[in-house]
Amino acid sequence: MKYSLNDLRGKRVHFVGIGGAGMSGLARIMVRQSIHVSGSDMKDSSVLSGLRAIGADVHAQHQAENVDGSDFLVFSTAIDQKNPEIIRATQLAIPMLSRAQALAILMSESRSIAVAGTHGKTTTSSMLTVAIQSCGEDPSFAIGGTLTASGSNAHKGTGEFFVAEADESDGSFVAYKPFGAIITNIEHDHVDYFATPESVIAAFTDFIATISPDGFLVYCADDRQASELGLISENVTRYSYGVDERADLRIDRIELTPSGSHARALWRGKSIGEIQVNVPGHHNLLNAAGALTAGLALGLPAPQLLSGLSTFHGTGRRFELKGQVQGIRVIDDYGHHPTEIIATLLAAKRYATDGRVLVVFQPHRYTRTKAFTPEFAQSLDMADHSWVLEVYGASEAPIPGVSGQSISALMQRGTFEPNFINACEEVVEYARPGDVILTLGAGDVSSLAPIIVETLAKKYSKSSSSE
Repeated sequence: MKYSLNDLRGKRVHFVGIGGAGMSGLARIMVRQSIHVSGSDMKDSSVLSGLRAIGADVHAQHQAENVDGSDFLVFSTAIDQKNPEIIRATQLAIPMLSRAQALAILMSESRSIAVAGTHGKTTTSSMLTVAIQSCGEDPSFAIGGTLTASGSNAHKGTGEFFVAEADESDGSFVAYKPFGAIITNIEHDHVDYFATPESVIAAFTDFIATISPDGFLVYCADDRQASELGLISENVTRYSYGVDERADLRIDRIELTPSGSHARALWRGKSIGEIQVNVPGHHNLLNAAGALTAGLALGLPAPQLLSGLSTFHGTGRRFELKGQVQGIRVIDDYGHHPTEIIATLLAAKRYATDGRVLVVFQPHRYTRTKAFTPEFAQSLDMADHSWVLEVYGASEAPIPGVSGQSISALMQRGTFEPNFINACEEVVEYARPGDVILTLGAGDVSSLAPIIVETLAKKYSKSSSSE
C-alpha cells in the first residue's frame, strides 16, 4: 500500500461523489481520524447535511475549484474520468485514491474482516457488527446499508475490529488485504465488468489470496462456487457454515416464520445454542450463520454472539418495512439480481401469509437487464403481479432493444409501466387489505415506497369518510 493512515491525518482529503452510501461512510470515519474532509456531489441531500454537521466541507455541485487545496482525492469508480474535479486533481498532481484504496487504508490498523459475496454482503456485515458489539466490543464498520439500530452505515470504533463490506463489482476488493473474510456466495453479476462467470471466480480467487496468512476465511458450504474456492484455499485457516452436514458451523432444526427464523447451531458437531433472527427468509438465516462463524473465528463467545444476532432488526433497503395502511404492508428492498429476487419473494410470500405479493420492480443497468432478461421474468412471476419500470441505467448508455418491457413481455403476471406515478396509482388500486407491496431494485425505485404509503392512506381516508 502506497499510503498509510498517518499520511492522511492532518491532511485534507476531497471526495468526489461524497453523497454515495460507501463514500459518505468513509468520509465520516476520516473526520473521526483527525482528517480534514471536503467533498462534492451532484445535488444536495440529507447525507450531505449530515456530513456538514460533523465538520466536512461539502458542495452540492462538481466544480474544479472544489479540489483546490486538497492533499488527496478519493473517487468512486462510478465517477466519469472527465469529471471537472478529477481533471483538476490530475492537473495539480494531487494523489488520487479509489474508494477501495481509501477503505483499505482505514482498515490497515485494525483486525479487519471483509465480507464478500454476490448476495448478502450488507446484511451479513451488519449482523457481524451487531454480534461483535454484543460481546462488549466497539468495532469500526463500513457497510453499504444503514444499520437500523445505529442509523448509520459507518463508524470509527475504539475496539480492535473493523467490519467492512467488500464490493466485488469492479474487482477492487483485492486492495483490502483483510485479517479475515467471509464469502457468502459467488454468482455471475456485474456483467459490465465481468464478461463471464469464470472471470468472477478469478476475482474471488485473487481476493482470497490477499487474506492475512495468520487470518481466516469463512465460506458458505451450501454454495457450490464458494465451497469449491474455500476447499482449495490452503493459505489461511478455513471455516465453513450452512445446512451441509460437513460444515463447521451447521444449522438444523430450522423453522422459518413470517417475520423471522430460528435454528439450532452446531459447532463441529456440538450444539452451541440457537440462532434467532428477526428478518425473514432462509437466506438471512444463512447470513446469520456466516456472521456467527466469523465471530467464533475471532475467538468471541458464542452466547454473546447469539444474543447480538437476536437483536438484529435489519438494514436500510433490505426488506425494510416503510409503512402499513389498512393491513397493506409496504416493503422496500434492494434486490436487483434474479437470485436475490427469488430469495426476497420467497420471504415476502411467507410474510404475506394469506395476502398477495405485489411488486414494483426497476431493472438496474442495461447490461444486467440484457444478460438476465428471461431470469428476471421468471423470478418476478413468483409474485401475484409485478409492475416493471424502465431500466435505471446508472452510468450506462441505453442498449437498443433492452428495456423493462423486454422483461414484462416474457411474464405471465407482469405489466410494463415506465411512469412512476402511474405505477404507484395502479398498485394502490390493485392492493387490498392483507397484501404486501414490494418496491424492488437498486436504482431510485425506493423513492416510491413512501409515495405508495401516502397514496394508500389517502385512498382509505376517502373511503372511510364516504361511509
